[in-house]
Amino acid sequence: MDTRGRIGDWEIDTIIGKRHKGALLTLVERKTKFTLIRKLEKKQVNLVAEAAIHLLKPYKETVCTITSDNGQEFAHHEYIKEQLHTTVYFAHPYHAWERGLCENTNGLIRQYFPKGMSFETITDEHVHVTMNRLNNRPRKTLGYKTPNEVFLQAVMKQAA
Repeated sequence: MDTRGRIGDWEIDTIIGKRHKGALLTLVERKTKFTLIRKLEKKQVNLVAEAAIHLLKPYKETVCTITSDNGQEFAHHEYIKEQLHTTVYFAHPYHAWERGLCENTNGLIRQYFPKGMSFETITDEHVHVTMNRLNNRPRKTLGYKTPNEVFLQAVMKQAA
């Protein structure tokens, strides 16, 4: 199915709205492609850190690593690391392929929130619906299972 050996390696990124008004924080688990999204009013360091912790806390036992780009919004990585008991890695500058899954997932999210769209009108409900659609979309790379199915199976197996 996938050569990625374990569950718990996450990629993190932000998607910026029109005129830099608002942002979406995206987290994707590498093995299962399970996606978490949260709307941010601003791309501020403290808001990004709190949102990442809020999104990942329910899955804390499945968080081994987080890989981000070198954006200033991830400057509170030590706080995230401390709260989630994880390791945070940074991709090399201008090496987007080191976080290719997150980049690809952001492209899928852009199908719902196109570039140039104002994020001021996006509601938390819109974000939740988008996240559910992505997590319930069968993927060829997952043997036509959904990220939800694969993530749940992996979590159950890990708990056993």
